[in-house]
Amino acid sequence: MTMLEGILLTIVTAATPLLFAALGELVAERAGVLNLGVEGMMAVGAVCGFAACNMTGMPLMGALAGIAAGMLAAGLFGVVALFFVANQNATGVALTLFGLGLSALIGDAFVGIPGVAVPRVNIPYLSDLPVVGRLVFGEDPFVYVAIALAIGVWWFLFKTRAGLILRSVGDNHNSAHALGFSVFRTRFLAVLFGGACAGLGGAYLSLVYTPQWTQAMTAGRGWIALALVVFASWLPGRLVIGALLFGAVSILQLHAQAIGVGIPSQFLSMLPYIVTIVALVLISRNRALLSVNTPACLGRPFVPDV
Repeated sequence: MTMLEGILLTIVTAATPLLFAALGELVAERAGVLNLGVEGMMAVGAVCGFAACNMTGMPLMGALAGIAAGMLAAGLFGVVALFFVANQNATGVALTLFGLGLSALIGDAFVGIPGVAVPRVNIPYLSDLPVVGRLVFGEDPFVYVAIALAIGVWWFLFKTRAGLILRSVGDNHNSAHALGFSVFRTRFLAVLFGGACAGLGGAYLSLVYTPQWTQAMTAGRGWIALALVVFASWLPGRLVIGALLFGAVSILQLHAQAIGVGIPSQFLSMLPYIVTIVALVLISRNRALLSVNTPACLGRPFVPDV
């Protein structure tokens, strides 16, 4: 494997957990729910995924456990924020703190235990092609799931009746309710989907990205996923590009440290988060783009009149 192939492969690997988490949050926000607990759901998914894989020896069980853990955490958020109409911002931050603390508690018994290796896809002849072979035909299975999920989310949101209903709930929940659609059910299901994706993204971190469990291994990726949704203007296609961009920044700063670039390592470690802030500032300047795609009822509680 050449250095270029190695860099490209690691960029895709770094982008995959961001893509999982951001796709789930995109669906939730399209339904009008702002869940700031992505970081906590990823942390819970990471520890539960690693624990399940460690006990069964099956990465698939780890992925399913991460999905289930993320959905349970998201369900807790949904009950508090949607049915009890609590402030979504405060509830999401509380979920992040709760998830980080709970994951540290559960994961204490798994610190230092090596993970189970997830084999990469190997297609005869195709996987051996220069550069393109390993990059396109030799990724781990989760990468292909993430790509399929991005296509599926786009198709669901813009090509199905259920997706139209979900977007209508996010744009005007009162009108959707008046037309007979269940705002609570639509939003709760969207929140559960967001939790499942965040949990899978967390599981990917502990199963593939760094196959082990360490406390706070999400390292702010949940917050980057939240920023990615705004960066992508709530469009799945742009989300894929954004995830690759932020994955590239994360990986290239590691390579820059490895070759001894004359820049303090602390600054290089800050680089992905600096890029996140700069990207949000630039996107916020395009008022027309934000006004077209931003769900009008994002973060607004729904209380039916009748």
